[in-house]
Amino acid sequence: MIGERTAEDLKVNIGCVFPKIQDTEMDVRGRDLISGLPKTITIHSSEMLEALIEPAMMIVDAVHSVLERTPPELAADISDKGIYMTGGGCLVDGLDKLLQEKTGINVMIAQDAISCVALGTGKALDNLDALEGKERK
Repeated sequence: MIGERTAEDLKVNIGCVFPKIQDTEMDVRGRDLISGLPKTITIHSSEMLEALIEPAMMIVDAVHSVLERTPPELAADISDKGIYMTGGGCLVDGLDKLLQEKTGINVMIAQDAISCVALGTGKALDNLDALEGKERK
């Protein structure tokens, strides 16, 4: 058994959702559920792939579903310009490759993926009048 912080460290350091060329590994300390005593084991990225592929495929299925319901003009733009991923979750190794393979659309990770949505929302709020089509006073 491991804690949330250790699980997050595993995801960030060796987590992947697309097969890696070279398998990486990380030693993890936790509690052996059989003996109840502390234990250290080595986890490989291939094991992380097994653990993460199901939730990753749920993301792929959701994107596919949205693309199916997208108006044709917008779908054509997305097909031409590609998909930009944002947020910390998009930094899981191989998620862009998996999504690109499953959709056939070019997938890119936004610059400063973790902060870009918050920064863009702040800029939009600063220019709310312009977004609403009103003149600023």
